[in-house]
Amino acid sequence: MIRLTIRQMQYFERLAETLHFGRAATSCGVTQPALSAQISEMEAQLGFKLFERGSGAVRLTAEAHTLLPRVVRILSEIRELEGEARRERKALEGRFRLGVIPTIAPYLLPELLPLLKQRFPKLRLEVREAVTETLAEDTATGRLDAMIAARPINDNRLLPEALFDDPFYLAVPSEDAERLAPPVAQESMALERLMLLEDGHCMRGQALEICGKVKPVTMETFGATSLTTLLHMVSHGMGVTLIPQMARASAKLLPSVSVLPFLAPGPSRSICLAGRKSNPRKADFAALHEAILQAHTALLARG
Repeated sequence: MIRLTIRQMQYFERLAETLHFGRAATSCGVTQPALSAQISEMEAQLGFKLFERGSGAVRLTAEAHTLLPRVVRILSEIRELEGEARRERKALEGRFRLGVIPTIAPYLLPELLPLLKQRFPKLRLEVREAVTETLAEDTATGRLDAMIAARPINDNRLLPEALFDDPFYLAVPSEDAERLAPPVAQESMALERLMLLEDGHCMRGQALEICGKVKPVTMETFGATSLTTLLHMVSHGMGVTLIPQMARASAKLLPSVSVLPFLAPGPSRSICLAGRKSNPRKADFAALHEAILQAHTALLARG
């Protein structure tokens, strides 16, 4: 008789996603030998291999490709059952897994985390930072309870709830600020030196959309993974970059960086809190929604 455990299925799901034993083990909070042993036991139970190992690469077998959707569905139902069992708790008690995109996390979390710790002392918050597509999949399948990101979130399994608008500004080398005579028009030639985040970041697409009147071929594409990196490049005169309002206070701390507003009506992004449509943790969402708004207000007061 085949007796698979929930732990084995969780490890299988994460390894199928990462295709890397080390990263999968870290994500699951276990050692690599422990994860490998559970995968081997699962393969022994099933009677076939799940992964091809060799030459430093890990690949799913044909049998694993067939099995994966069923395992994901089973784990999603188990997470839903766990959520139902928590319905009698007070808001934001116990474990809550929150995803945040990289262009929000470094700015909002320093305000949000201490606020949550003070207001909800029994909360065990786990935070994951990743791009929107990854967080949406993890939220939809129950690996996360909610995510904070910019619209649009193109996944019909999720229900986004609006939080606030986040206007964009242009960060430029200070020596160029006076010449640009702010506010800056979206067709300004200065945007030809716009430096972009790498593919996968939603702000890359937003930047290209905002600067649609400038030839994209003249923009500098360095493939930076964070706004902090781009801002340091701005401070050394390498170009300009787009930043959200929540990053303005951090940008102003850097030497030789000026933050300029756009000509009204200026561009902005819409920030939302999203969770599964079937998630029963409505009270948690309401409490988290309120706390995020309060944290955002405190962040703007500092900027």
